Amino acid sequence: MAQDQQSTPKYSLLGHVGHLTHEQEVVLQEFKSRLQAAGLYIPGDESGSKKPSHTDATLLRFLRARQFNAAKAVKQFSDREAWAKQMNLDSLYHSYDVDEFTSAQCWYPMWIGRTDRMGYPIHVFRLASLDAKRIQSINKVPLEKRYETITVLHELLIRGTAPLCSTLPSLSYPTPVDGTTTIVDLEGVSFSLMWNLRTHLQQASVLANANFPETMGMTWIVNAPSFFSTVWGWLKVWFDENTRRKIHVLSHSQLHLLRVEIPAENLPKRYGGDLNWEFDERPKLDDRAKDIMKDFNGEVPRGPWELRDGKVVLGKDLANQKREQTLVEVNGGEKA
Repeated sequence: MAQDQQSTPKYSLLGHVGHLTHEQEVVLQEFKSRLQAAGLYIPGDESGSKKPSHTDATLLRFLRARQFNAAKAVKQFSDREAWAKQMNLDSLYHSYDVDEFTSAQCWYPMWIGRTDRMGYPIHVFRLASLDAKRIQSINKVPLEKRYETITVLHELLIRGTAPLCSTLPSLSYPTPVDGTTTIVDLEGVSFSLMWNLRTHLQQASVLANANFPETMGMTWIVNAPSFFSTVWGWLKVWFDENTRRKIHVLSHSQLHLLRVEIPAENLPKRYGGDLNWEFDERPKLDDRAKDIMKDFNGEVPRGPWELRDGKVVLGKDLANQKREQTLVEVNGGEKA
């Protein structure tokens, strides 16, 4: 199982933008060529006025997931694009019900509004908050609807949260932010609760591995009960080897190690930091992020949103734009 840490492991930047070996640079170019030939990638121009269809950070996630095997990465990327088309992903994300979106966020890791020292957004998942009433409400939701919810929450990370964290002013991170750091708190969790949540957790893990590869950064499991080694036995099969290496267990006496990776002002007090934040609360943004969110009173929008050209745009507004564009096309270039 994931081992208790005597010191914090270092996140490897190898394979990220700005940290490629010569061989990896060659494979990246091969990957782009293969995708372009398959109609899955459109390059930008040299002037920078035309952006590529996908950033290098996105493409490198697929390459890292497949150990820089271009052919295997093309297969996963192609499968992901086909899945997105089948899901009608843009429409799903932009039109997802705001109330459903907000209420479902507590079923999964929640962004606290802060970042670690690498710039990765910090998410916290406190399983004990999923009490009997919440589990009952989760189980009432059809699996297909739950799948859509998980999808939208993952899309929020790559469309909104991670790009926002990458563009926070006055910060200089070693590579673009393309994932998340997660604290999984198992305090007060019973074996029966873990067992009852196994399908819920497995669905999220399988979806992430297949369609959102390498978005999971360091994952810190804290306050693990004595039976966790048994639970880990059936959890670990859901993750590939790359992902398993990022999962680390800290005993209660080792919580101070989190401050090596996370500034005290960005770490909740419950885990040894100075931030007043508890699970179920809204993200608590710092002043830099509040400035980017100034059109929303310095708070994260409650529904799906994206960061486009440095500006926060609501999903519902993008959906309206799409409908207007469709009407124009139907009416021969004129608005109805």
